[in-house]
This record gives sequence, structure tokens and C-alpha cells, in this order.
Amino acid sequence: MQISSPRFKALAVTAGLTFWFFIISNSLSLFSVEAILLFCSILGVTTQIFSNKISKALEMIAVFNTKIFLGILFVFVISTYGIFFKILRIDLLRLKKQRETYWLDMEKNNNQRIRKQY
Repeated sequence: MQISSPRFKALAVTAGLTFWFFIISNSLSLFSVEAILLFCSILGVTTQIFSNKISKALEMIAVFNTKIFLGILFVFVISTYGIFFKILRIDLLRLKKQRETYWLDMEKNNNQRIRKQY
């Protein structure tokens, strides 16, 4: 972000804040297309006009927004994997034996079926 132009920083901040406006207004059931277009246009015009003067602030906002977004995404992905593994009864560490797991039990495999390949 340090080598990006101030106009690009303004565009990135506008996109990021519009995304958060969409998420928050949608979660509060207050979403309307007119409101998001108005918010996006006012924020976009304002940041583009003052982009040279507030370049450092735009960079800080963009970095903070990226860290928050990636943190939430990381937590969501990890928790989704945890839920799926719990539903499928998959034990990643194989600490305990469970019935009806999808892991292969290596103790039950017949050694005569395993052949060397050269």
C-alpha cells in the first residue's frame, strides 16, 4: 500500500467501507440499494477529492480493514472446518478410536495385499 497512488488508496478504502456498510446494514435488516449507493457515492467522491491530503490516513484505514477482514475470514474458515469434522466424526489427531469414522484402520489391513513397487 505504501507505493500505491493516493487515488487507488481512496478507491480501496471506499470499497472496504462500502462492504462493511453492506454487512452491518444487512445484519440490522436496514439494507436498501439507495442507501448503499448514496453511501458509496458520497464516500467515493469525498475520498477522491481529498486523497492527496489524507493519503496516510487512507493507508492506515486500508491496512486495519484488511487485518479485520482476514481475521474474521480465518476464524470463520477454521470454525467451519471444525463443525464439518465434528459432523463427519473425523479425528484429526487420532487420539481416540471412534465408531463410524472415515479413517482407515491400519491394524485391520491385510499385509499380504500390500506389495512392493519398484
